[in-house]
Amino acid sequence: MCVDSPGRIPLLTGLFTAALADPGLARARDLARSGAAQVDGLDITAPAALRPFAVAAVAADNDGAGRPVLAVTATTREADDLAAALAGLLPAEQVVVFPSWETLPHERLSPRSDTVGRRLAVLRRLAHPESTDAHGGTGPLRVVVAPVRSLLQPQLKGLGDLEPVQLAAGEEADLEEVARRLIDMAYARVDLVTKRGEFAVRGGILDVFPPTDEHPSRVEFWGDEVEEIRAFAVADQRTIEQVPLLWAPPCRELLLTPAVRDRAAALAEQHPELAEILDKLAEGIPVEGMESLAPVLVGPDSLELLLDAMPAGTHVLLCDPERIRTRAHDLVRTSEEFLQASWAAAAVGGQAPVDVAPPPSAPSVRYAPPPAGSVSRGGRSPRSAWSRRSRQPPRRGSPGRTRRSRPLSPRTTPSR
Repeated sequence: MCVDSPGRIPLLTGLFTAALADPGLARARDLARSGAAQVDGLDITAPAALRPFAVAAVAADNDGAGRPVLAVTATTREADDLAAALAGLLPAEQVVVFPSWETLPHERLSPRSDTVGRRLAVLRRLAHPESTDAHGGTGPLRVVVAPVRSLLQPQLKGLGDLEPVQLAAGEEADLEEVARRLIDMAYARVDLVTKRGEFAVRGGILDVFPPTDEHPSRVEFWGDEVEEIRAFAVADQRTIEQVPLLWAPPCRELLLTPAVRDRAAALAEQHPELAEILDKLAEGIPVEGMESLAPVLVGPDSLELLLDAMPAGTHVLLCDPERIRTRAHDLVRTSEEFLQASWAAAAVGGQAPVDVAPPPSAPSVRYAPPPAGSVSRGGRSPRSAWSRRSRQPPRRGSPGRTRRSRPLSPRTTPSR
């Protein structure tokens, strides 16, 4: 056992080295490093307790031959447990979880700001591995653990290129310009910061509560120079400790740019049932559930899947493919049932769901998994979960269905 760095989880390097003596794990590591598993995929049958070792073996970066790994789980809890276990086998800052939205695609609810912040932090690190993240980490990621729900959720392209607000002691920054940037990134300006996604300005002091932090930060300016940054408690506003860096990502994945506001104003005339939402968006006011309108506000070609944001040559490991496929079917069915129920409620006086199509016999907003067996990121457009003509997933027992005897199936995506 060794310690990665002060305050970090100890790395169980001895146990990992002993596990690699197993011929099965060693072969999986060698095939992943050589790229041979990209041809037909590789199926590994092993107890669930060995999943962290199998993922770490595929992610092992010896002599620079390793590739990033996308480990897919059936549920969010499994993703968190797998990431926690991997933190003992690999450097913790190189293992992240890509969380899913807690909302359905047509609900009048937006994902929590902390969820959005975690997602944007991962995408930023994937797109710009040389940049510093919220915790000061830098460098490429080794493992991204994602529940299947986040894998099916389409997202806007270019989210990894959104630049967070970064401030450090001793640097210079214009306070008013920082405040304008925070507003453009969907932060709410308030008198007293009490929750994530808020900021306040009092004289030369800026209080910001980034969605990725446990506590808000207080930035003290001396003119245009950042003099000090301190974390403070929301309850009594007292200082907790000094922090070296303020890293504030956007609080929403859909930002109200001038083009988005103009499109919202045009849509308000076509869809009066959503005028309450669209009118506010046209005025630049964020609204709950606005993310559901991203395909029509930004354009259907502006969506992609997490697979498309991963680097070329990524290894994709499916932890229990049978449960993942079943979970994907359940997500599609649940989304359709709730959308139908929402339209039924709207017919008797309730609120219409966030759906720009007329009340359909088949919902226009839905989760839709990628084609069976498809893990390619070779430039083809993904099957959008927002498509009005998205196909149904394969039926149970279809030829492409994975057998239960294969609880862990690593696959690789071909290089561009």
